[in-house]
Amino acid sequence: MPIYEYRCGSCGHDIEVIQKLSDDPLKDCPACKAPTLSKQISAPGFRLAGGGWYETDFKTGQKKNLAEKGGSGSTVTGTTGGGADT
Repeated sequence: MPIYEYRCGSCGHDIEVIQKLSDDPLKDCPACKAPTLSKQISAPGFRLAGGGWYETDFKTGQKKNLAEKGGSGSTVTGTTGGGADT
């Protein structure tokens, strides 16, 4: 599920909420209770780990094959396409 960022138009309070794509947007600010929340535009953050085109084709020099050298972070060990959970 995606993480949405909201900002209150009254008090400026920022919150992050995990919601389904089908959920209605939040309206009421948890801090001041005003119905002035609006969704903010933000970029998703992710890290590609393991082997693949992003590791072998686009890195040069010492940056190449960091996954094999035990770079920090978690790794994904195989997934099968089964569709999204709802």
